[in-house]
Amino acid sequence: MRKTLIVLLGPTGVGKTDLSINIAKALNTEILSCDSRQIYKELCVGTAVPEKEYLEMVPHHFIRTISIHDYYNASKFEFEVVDLLKQLFQTKDQVLMTGGSMMYIDAVCKGIDDLPTIDPEIRSNLKERLDKEGLESLWIELKRLDPEYYHKVDLKNGKRVLHALEVCYMTGKTFTSFRKNIVKKRDFDILKIGLNRDREELYNRINQRVELMIQDGLIEEARSVYDHRYLNSLNTVGYKELFQHFDGNISLQEAIDLVKRDSRRYARKQLSWFRRDKEIHWFHADEAEKIIEFIKETV
Repeated sequence: MRKTLIVLLGPTGVGKTDLSINIAKALNTEILSCDSRQIYKELCVGTAVPEKEYLEMVPHHFIRTISIHDYYNASKFEFEVVDLLKQLFQTKDQVLMTGGSMMYIDAVCKGIDDLPTIDPEIRSNLKERLDKEGLESLWIELKRLDPEYYHKVDLKNGKRVLHALEVCYMTGKTFTSFRKNIVKKRDFDILKIGLNRDREELYNRINQRVELMIQDGLIEEARSVYDHRYLNSLNTVGYKELFQHFDGNISLQEAIDLVKRDSRRYARKQLSWFRRDKEIHWFHADEAEKIIEFIKETV
């Protein structure tokens, strides 16, 4: 009997956490968090880390395990998840992975190109150039070193432009030469469950969740990491808007409204990404019994 990784995915605020607990308990299994921000120790309120009672109810992995100062990416996540699954599948027939980080989900399900580890000095030098010269300067450099990727990449996405240049400088080869886009074979099956709600219902939940985060201490949490606001780990909805308030650029209410707006925008982005995947079985987030029955019948 082949083992199965069940992937519970969906937009932010849709209700993945509650359902994941019910599924894990029904299958007597453990949960892998697939959230690129819940993994940071310093972030809790703004990343909607499950409540303590949930974490004690079912074993969770990849929650608050590294620091915002640590370098982490989808490639590392892929390696660590696949390695952990080898251990968990020794005693479990199914393991549940849940979250909404699109690249992290794809990294585990499809694999990610093997890219070289970047020298910290190269990364630091490029970031310094970005700060001093602006993104347009790096566009020119990327066009010279890797014209093929230059014409494909979203030039407004500074992170991707930087990473492509890092690889060029590190290896002397084009970033394009490392992009094979070959789906890796896994020695386990994958079942993807997608959650959604009507747009108005989803947006109301997102707005309410932001208000609850504010009540639970998001402002204080954001202030505690404000001095490190230039870290990529903090370029995150819920924090970057409050940083603008701390900088004196906008009022607190404007910052909260921006958190709501940017959270809704991120939800749209997630849904747009997930809808391209024809392997996802979609359900309304409140159909817990139906989803659990479907999983048991399928695996």
